[in-house]
Amino acid sequence: MTTFMISDQERAQFGRVAVLYGGSSAERSISLKSGAEVLKGLQRANVDAFGIDLCADGADPLQQLQDAAFDRAFLILHGRGGEDGTMQGVLEIMGKPYTGSGVMASALGMDKVKCKQIWSAAGLPTPMYAVPDEKTDLQQMADQLGFPMIVKPAHEGSSIGMSKVDSAGALEQAIGAAQQFDRAVLVESWIGGPEFTIAVLNGRALPVIRLETPHEFYDFDAKYQANDTQYHFDNDLTEDQETALKHLAEQAFEMVGCSGWGRVDVMLDQQRGFQLLEVNTLPGMTDHSLVPMAAREAGISFEELVVTILRGSL
Repeated sequence: MTTFMISDQERAQFGRVAVLYGGSSAERSISLKSGAEVLKGLQRANVDAFGIDLCADGADPLQQLQDAAFDRAFLILHGRGGEDGTMQGVLEIMGKPYTGSGVMASALGMDKVKCKQIWSAAGLPTPMYAVPDEKTDLQQMADQLGFPMIVKPAHEGSSIGMSKVDSAGALEQAIGAAQQFDRAVLVESWIGGPEFTIAVLNGRALPVIRLETPHEFYDFDAKYQANDTQYHFDNDLTEDQETALKHLAEQAFEMVGCSGWGRVDVMLDQQRGFQLLEVNTLPGMTDHSLVPMAAREAGISFEELVVTILRGSL
């Protein structure tokens, strides 16, 4: 297969491209892998690209950016400080174009609670939830949501700090574990049906992937380390269901104000139908990642994918 390559004219149009990865969030290790893959893909496609490992060895990321000579940035930072609008704001101030969603959509996408509030206000389906604090009556919350529940930090990705709880005794412990990563904690009703993920590229949904894992849920290990996670494009949905699911993902993406590319995670509840979980504005691009997988199914090579994303910065 011939590797996808851009013309010298487009290479000049892009100029010098900095791939920003690493960072200091809990997802640094994944960002390093994603960044390495993106950098290789861009270089294979004839893009003049180089990498900047932000915060490497305690470096000042602002100084790193000021010292680097680049025309635009390919953002592949995961988690807080990179995916939450912070780095997008820095690049806006510097006058440097960048890939993906802007400041507001990045911040909203990173905040699972605000994202759900927007979807709920727009009439889009999402599981029942609560945001506990020190005054919350946990028993009352449990009566409202029912067991089991899923407890997660409100501003982390990659399933970091998440746990399933089946009893009142485990609930307080799970909230405490999530608070190790984030003061704000989201507690959701458990959805027992199949989980789907839909990559969105330039506003259009790519082929739907159904996730299957022997773990209790699609956790960090299932996402990045396990070899027993299965990804199905033959996803047991009718044609009408798949069309509706793609449309829901596109709506959810647009409602938060996202642009360029991203991924929407959805579960199917037997009674309530499709339920939106979250939107990822800078999803993984590792060898286990879902966006490249969906792109391949659509006939888009990794090189073409990263160049298409980069074109969004023009």
